[in-house]
Amino acid sequence: MVDKKFRYAFLNKKIVSTRKKLRSWKAIAFWAAILATMAFWNTPIFAAERVYWIAADEKYWDYAPSFPINPMTNMEFTAEQRVFVEQGIGRRYLKAIYREYNTGFSGLKQRSSDEAHMGILGPAIRATVGDKIIVHFKNNTRFPTSIHPHGLKYTKAHEGVPHTDGVVAPGSQYTYQWEVPDRAGPGPNDPSSIVWIYHSHIHEPADTNAGLIGPIVITRKGFETANAKPNDVDREFFSLFSVFDENISLYLEANMISCRGNCNPSDEGFVESNLMHTINGYVYDNNVGYTMRKNEKVRWYIMGLGTEVDLHTPHWHGATLLHNGNRIDVTEILPAATKTLDMHPDVSGSWMYHCHVNDHLNAGMMTSFKVE
Repeated sequence: MVDKKFRYAFLNKKIVSTRKKLRSWKAIAFWAAILATMAFWNTPIFAAERVYWIAADEKYWDYAPSFPINPMTNMEFTAEQRVFVEQGIGRRYLKAIYREYNTGFSGLKQRSSDEAHMGILGPAIRATVGDKIIVHFKNNTRFPTSIHPHGLKYTKAHEGVPHTDGVVAPGSQYTYQWEVPDRAGPGPNDPSSIVWIYHSHIHEPADTNAGLIGPIVITRKGFETANAKPNDVDREFFSLFSVFDENISLYLEANMISCRGNCNPSDEGFVESNLMHTINGYVYDNNVGYTMRKNEKVRWYIMGLGTEVDLHTPHWHGATLLHNGNRIDVTEILPAATKTLDMHPDVSGSWMYHCHVNDHLNAGMMTSFKVE
């Protein structure tokens, strides 16, 4: 009798165990089927929606707020330098720039100290491969504007070019939706994050010279923090090398009101005075915030914009960088091109950072970075 009870208990236990195993295998088979389906459709499992509220705002921009002192020399600007900061319209221009707002455009979002160096650039739009980016855009300017992203996946309705829904009239709003497929993220030779640009594309030369440009950073899946920053770097910096041509800006007519002396748009001297050779919208070392610590891993996102004169050669004094495994201290950048480089600064001090094209350097395309 005891043996029979024991056998029944043993068999019952075995049946329960078998059922558990079957349920377990069914669960595995179920999730395997889900994974296979998602892989087939190239759909990420844990995709996030990255939501931004960005407006195009009109703002007076000062290219050299330190005037009349040049911070690089700690002396007054020379006669040659004053061509770009005092003659004609001067150093302050009405421009249009992208700015980030809190949810529902309830208030302007203040930049952190880590973003102080970004200057005229719009907010960094960040995402990870597999994410979806949603940008609620508001046009607070007097001209039609848009946001056109590089590198991302989008439909015609969200391209941000003329003759599409993405053209936003003054005072109007539009919501852009972009996807981040593998082709938008870092490639095999890239670091854990790369940079693209976004800009207005209605009257592209006039829009971008007015100031409507910003960066997009895409991080490799598995290397992201909660806010999509790369988790394997200590600090990130952005640099836009561009000769802003105020002669073809959307706001030339409005800026002519403040013109002094030579104010003839067909005069060569006046045209020259409106070519602002900038890094992030500043000339002659007026940028601030490129500050890091010795031996940190520092990532630099380099961007270009402009015309055939915008062939720039950024050069870092006192340090070297890696680009796709190559060791450099000078790189080259062309209009609308981007590069991502990594630096491990090993010498303390304040170091010059500038374009190595001679006339660009003389015209003010220089700043400095500090290693503490």
